[in-house]
Amino acid sequence: MNWAEGIVVYVLVWWVVIFAVLPWGVRPSEQFVPGQAESAPARPRLVMKAGITTLVAAIIWLIIFLVVRSHWISFRGA
Repeated sequence: MNWAEGIVVYVLVWWVVIFAVLPWGVRPSEQFVPGQAESAPARPRLVMKAGITTLVAAIIWLIIFLVVRSHWISFRGA
């Protein structure tokens, strides 16, 4: 895996993980705010979720990198 492929894989993994992390701890606001959906979260904590996503994506990327480098799975023809 070269550096460009590594970046592409990391970005794809990051986006998959962010969609898994976004619903964590979401509670709707108890007060109604005009112009806002009733189901809008009171505290979305997006910075914390982005940090968790970055860490989890890095761990998953490292596992993918090690599997590709170890040649356990070959992407080349036989």
